[in-house]
Amino acid sequence: MTTSASTTSLHATQRVFEPRRNRPDWRGWAFVGPFMIVFALVFLAPLAYALYLSLFRDQLIGGSVFVGLENYATALVDPKFWEAFGRVFVFLLVQVPIMLLLALGAALAIDSARLRGASFFRIVIFLPYAVPAVVAVLMWGYIYGDQFGLTANLNDLFGFPLLTPFAREWMLVSIGNIVTWEFVGYNMLIFYSSLKTIPGELYEAAALDGAGAWRTIFSIKIPAVRGAIVIATIFSIIGSFQLFNEPNILRPLAPNVITTYYTPNMYAYNLSFAGQQFNYAATVAIIMGVITAVIAYVVQLRGSRAEVR
Repeated sequence: MTTSASTTSLHATQRVFEPRRNRPDWRGWAFVGPFMIVFALVFLAPLAYALYLSLFRDQLIGGSVFVGLENYATALVDPKFWEAFGRVFVFLLVQVPIMLLLALGAALAIDSARLRGASFFRIVIFLPYAVPAVVAVLMWGYIYGDQFGLTANLNDLFGFPLLTPFAREWMLVSIGNIVTWEFVGYNMLIFYSSLKTIPGELYEAAALDGAGAWRTIFSIKIPAVRGAIVIATIFSIIGSFQLFNEPNILRPLAPNVITTYYTPNMYAYNLSFAGQQFNYAATVAIIMGVITAVIAYVVQLRGSRAEVR
């Protein structure tokens, strides 16, 4: 009897302390629930609606009709879309490396102990990023104006058109200069923050081995910030394919050069709000989103493999 009572008591104790595995625990969802609701409303719902719009087409007779993938087939052979895409792709290949190299050079210079007033230069370089994009483009538009502003004054001084920022062959360069001015400080801060995480023991070991400043940069600092470079590159790729503010604001100053389809985003914007072609605009936006995601993923994958090596 005593053994049986002890066994019964033991089983009762085990049942008391046994975790309730069959009952779901919703406490985790209570924490992430607000974020998931906002994420669904501001990201998933608009994306789903854009995808829905891209499958229809408005007609004069019959109204909105389901056309399946016809809008995508039309976009893939649309010369305006591919001209706009090719323009931003060239912009990406030229502007992004220059901007990232300038940002990396600035971060290395500020991180160096040889630079005096590093805090001042860090603020000065980062300050353009704090300027609203619209204000920055308006400011540079005034500088670029060949009928007014700094460019006009220089051309009058030399007596011939020395600078033509709004010429067709220089427009993309002019826009690239504005974007570089805006975002060098942002990328510099990413690189500088990564440099600050390098252990001081590595610098001490390099000094004991007789490594100079350049050897330290290429053997310690740049490999240490490779992950930050990959992140900055992905952000820059996304930003390049989303190019809109700069050409759209400069368009009144050079309407014959900057067309309504100068970039894919401008093309989708004007299709939607000027041409009332909401379905085709949604199609262009989705195609650009897929292309951007694929290219960003490839860059991230190659960067991850380089880090493993």
